[in-house]
This record gives sequence, structure tokens and C-alpha cells, in this order.
Amino acid sequence: MEFYRSRKVLIVALLGLCLIVAAAIVRRARAGFVANASFADRTPEQPPYVAVARAKRGTIANSLSIAGQFLPYQNVDLHAKVAGYIRQINVDIGDRVHKGQVLAVLEIPELVAQVDEAQATVHRAEQEIQRGQSDVLRAEADHVALHVNAARLVNAAADRPGLIAQQELDDATAKDRASQAQVDAAKSALAAAEQQLAVAKADQQHYSALNDYAKITAPYDGVVTWRFSDTGALVQAGTSTTSGLPIVTLAQIDVLRLRIPVPESLASRVRIGDIADVRVQATGEHFMGRVTRFTDSLDTSTRTMQVEMDVPNPDYHLQPGMYADVHLDANTVPNALTIPIEAVRRSDDGASVLVVDAQNRVEARDVKLGIENSNIVQILAGLSQGEQVVIGNPGAYQPGELVRPKPAALAISEGGSTAK
Repeated sequence: MEFYRSRKVLIVALLGLCLIVAAAIVRRARAGFVANASFADRTPEQPPYVAVARAKRGTIANSLSIAGQFLPYQNVDLHAKVAGYIRQINVDIGDRVHKGQVLAVLEIPELVAQVDEAQATVHRAEQEIQRGQSDVLRAEADHVALHVNAARLVNAAADRPGLIAQQELDDATAKDRASQAQVDAAKSALAAAEQQLAVAKADQQHYSALNDYAKITAPYDGVVTWRFSDTGALVQAGTSTTSGLPIVTLAQIDVLRLRIPVPESLASRVRIGDIADVRVQATGEHFMGRVTRFTDSLDTSTRTMQVEMDVPNPDYHLQPGMYADVHLDANTVPNALTIPIEAVRRSDDGASVLVVDAQNRVEARDVKLGIENSNIVQILAGLSQGEQVVIGNPGAYQPGELVRPKPAALAISEGGSTAK
């Protein structure tokens, strides 16, 4: 019995010893964890991340999005040159006509009479010339006969003095001179008749030209966009101070002018040949155009410059008055070195950027800027292709600071088609 009691005491003692050892192990493990945590807290701080973008080469341009309007290439109101009644009108609105086609014919009776009178005057002048030519021939023949007679008498008197009376010699010489004067007078009359013929022909051409204006013809291929007169209507001469309505309006639309107002800020940068992306609102058509001409002056009321592009329209599917959305790239520079516009710091002294060098340290760099748009800016000097610039918040970093560069999601590629 005593044996079993001693054995029970020994077991209890062993269990107590095991509990003490376990408690010691737990305390030691906790102390090691705390020591390790304190060591981790004492490691150096990592450099901050910084968003960067590389300088790349691509095409940059000043971009403008604006609404433009299609206009006829030519548009003219056709008036009558002379007053008269419309005998017939051959076209109506919407008719397509060709250059030289007769659109209307006027009835002008008094002009026809003037043409006939001018023709008669020409015939009379021609007859006067014929008569003058005959007078010249007759006068020259008389002069030849009288001149020969006078020369014979003079020679005879010289050979045999006293044979011919002096009075007879004087009469022959006088008749010779008078006949010469008659020749000169006949030639002068002939010259006057020739001048009168020239005047008569000029009058005839004048009235014939006016009579030709009785036919109203198309000056170019186009479409009749409006008709103002009907058969029998009296139309006034377009050159008179009381000129009335035109006969028709003719527009050339096989080529259209796309006119856009460019604001003052971009007017000086527009060049002939600049490319524009055009979307026609009414038809949904999309095509590329080029600047053909511009006014090179600003409208004082709107402070804009009118810029035009010629748009071929052979099938007339585009109509004057339609609107188009135009995206114009002005002052395009190919192969330009560009960076995001967010990377530039501006001041009164100029522009600068923060560059991350090969050792991942920040470096301040002065740069010279070129043209820019809403996304990117051209660098003329101060950077090389491939260098990394800080974007987003360049004022948060100091020159010489160690950073960890991270390519930004917003980089030059977001400039769209302006830089590649």
C-alpha cells in the first residue's frame, strides 16, 4: 500500500516538471519573435516610386476641331446685259446645265433695228470708199495728162526760145499743179471714207455684241439653284442703276468649298496643304482633306480667319449648306522629339523638366519648347530621345533624390495620332 502511494507522488512531480519546462519554452519563443520584429522595424526605408515617360520622336501638330460649311465653288446671279422681255426660258430650279448652254432668250426689237442701221451704215461707208478710189484714179489720170503737156511745152520753149508764149506756159504749169492738188484731195477723201467705215464697223460690232446678250448662257457647268423670271417678264439691264432681279442663280457644285473659321490663336500657324479629318454630319461620310487657301486676315467681328478646302463632288451627293465636323492639324512637324505636357514646369525664366538618370536619381533640366497640343509638347533642346522625364507631380521631387521609376499608363502614346 505504501508502494502505491510513493509511486503516485513521483508521477505528480514529473508532471509538474514538464509544465515548468513548457512554460519556459513558450516565454523564450515569445522573446525571439519580439526581437525579430524589432529588427525588421530597423531596416532602411525604400526609395519612392515616380511616374515617368520616355521622350519619343513622332509627328506633332496644333489640332483644332470645329464645324465647317460646304459652299458652291462658284455661285452667281445671272442678269441681262440689256433690258428686254423674256421670249423663252429653258431651265428651272434643279436643272443641271453645261458651259455655253442657252438658259433664256430676250426679245429686244429696238436693238434689232439698231443692228440693221449699223449694218446699213457699214454698206454706205464701203460704197463711199469705192467712189473715193474712183475719184483718186480719175484725178491721177488727169494729172498725168496735164503734167506731160506742161513738160512738153517747157522743153519746147527751152529748145526754141520765143516759140511758145509765156502765158501759155504759165497756164500749162498751173493746170499741172491744180491736177496734183486734185489727186491729193481725192486721196484725203478716200482716207476719210476708210475711217468712216471703221467707225461704222465698230458701231455694228457694238450693237451686234449687245444683240448677242439677248441670249443668257451658262458661264460654267452647274446647277440652277433659283429662278426669278418667267416668259414675258420685263427684265432690266444688269448695268443700270435700277437693275431688278436676276434671271437665274447658277452654282458650280461638282467641286465644293469647305469653309471653316480658324480662331486667332491658330490662324498664323495654318499652312497650305495642312491635313484635316472631315466627317459630314448629314451623310456620315468620312474623308481626309487638305487646306487649299485662306484669307490671311482676321474677321474683326469674330476674330477668326476663313480657311477653305476644295472637296470633289462629281456625283453631287454633297450639297451646299451641309455642315461637317473638321479636325484640322495645323503646323504639322514630323519626326519631332515630344514628351507629355504634364512633365513640363514653366516659369518666368523658361521651361524645365525632371529627368531620371541611369542611377535613378532626379536631375533638373532646362528645355526649349516648340509647338504643343492638348497632350504633348515638342522639345527643341535640352533632352535626348529615350530619356525618362517625371510626369504627374514634378514639384514633389528634388534634384539628386533617389527614386524608383515606373512607366506611367499616361504616356506619349495617349497623344493619339499626333505622336507615335
